[in-house]
Amino acid sequence: MVIVGGGFGGLWAARALAGAEVDVTLLDRRNHHVFQPLLYQVATAGLSPGEIASPIRWILRRQANVTVLLGDVLAINCDAKRLRLSEGAEPGYDYLIVAAGARHAYFGHDDWRAHAPGLKTMEDALHIRRRVLLAFEQAERLAGAPDGGDPEGLLTFVIVGGGPTGVELAGALAEIARHTMRHDFRRIDPSKAAIILVEGGPRVLPAFSEPHSAFARGALERLGVSVRTSTMVTAVDGAGVTVRAADGSESRIASRTALWAAGVAASPLGAGLSAHTDRAGRVRVRPELTISERDDVFVVGDLATLAGPDGQPYPGVAQVAMQQGAQAARNVLRRLAGQPMRPFRYRDYGNMATIGRAKAVADLGWLQLRGYVAWLAWLFIHVLKLIGFRNRASVMLQWAWAYFSYQRSARLITDDEESR
Repeated sequence: MVIVGGGFGGLWAARALAGAEVDVTLLDRRNHHVFQPLLYQVATAGLSPGEIASPIRWILRRQANVTVLLGDVLAINCDAKRLRLSEGAEPGYDYLIVAAGARHAYFGHDDWRAHAPGLKTMEDALHIRRRVLLAFEQAERLAGAPDGGDPEGLLTFVIVGGGPTGVELAGALAEIARHTMRHDFRRIDPSKAAIILVEGGPRVLPAFSEPHSAFARGALERLGVSVRTSTMVTAVDGAGVTVRAADGSESRIASRTALWAAGVAASPLGAGLSAHTDRAGRVRVRPELTISERDDVFVVGDLATLAGPDGQPYPGVAQVAMQQGAQAARNVLRRLAGQPMRPFRYRDYGNMATIGRAKAVADLGWLQLRGYVAWLAWLFIHVLKLIGFRNRASVMLQWAWAYFSYQRSARLITDDEESR
């Protein structure tokens, strides 16, 4: 068996095969698994990369039936049951689980990518951290008077997309500007930085209940974030963002730092599977998580789309990917045992999003939480799901220090712009 991708879907598929009489090869272009829900903490200098990532080999070190290989899969030939890797190798498989994830979608404007980076990988997080910190440094250098100002829009940050990632980025940036770096500069006042969150829909956190969305918006505005809903982005360049309001009027926001959290598109591997895809490139899978007319190829996570009992596709969140990965692995074992495969059944554990310091919303189905209690629940659950005791202990210490001191210890400009 071959598993493509070491994210939540691929990793949980490999774990579900522990002890099975199956030779498993897990392929990933990176040697580490990233806990993506906390990537924004790295992007906003709250945590260091090693605190939310672990080597895949270390995670699976006790599974003797799993071999981890570093490789970039370029194409999949389902008829020949072979993969093509970037270095030219073409390994074969008997069963295949594709968990290649998703990338950023710019709705047909790929030229915006250079000016508004998204947040999907560790490289993205380090790049965003560099851009944010450099904005303050450049504003300090270019300021012409002790009272500073906003030379060339350097202290205006625009976040496009009001989902959990956008809300969390906006809250963290406001906290950095208002508290963490407030007394670090001499010629500018970081607390006067403008953080603008742009959402095309009528409210932020649209996947949450309306009371949760209203609470999140209020919490952001109290942090100093300007929230613009029912506002579409029509242009992005190196000097700013053009937006269109609900009444059709357009305006220009001068900003040197725009961040993208508005949409995702599936990995291009999905298009090579000879299967039906949706507009975002996600593969339409059968209830057993196999592609049409094939029982040896499974697709899980952000690359797959499958409607739930309510007729709506399952959301592209970590818990869906984990459960699908485990179910795909179990279905392979059932096929090997001559048993019928079982359809995927999703167990929804709820949604959570944090808004700055000590504020969050949690929709757990049977329990609705807002504010400090929701933040404590968010903190506990995210630390619990981190892989490795060292990671959990380190993150707890970092968050405790940040809570009492408002400081973020990972404020290092290390990413090399020219290497991207």
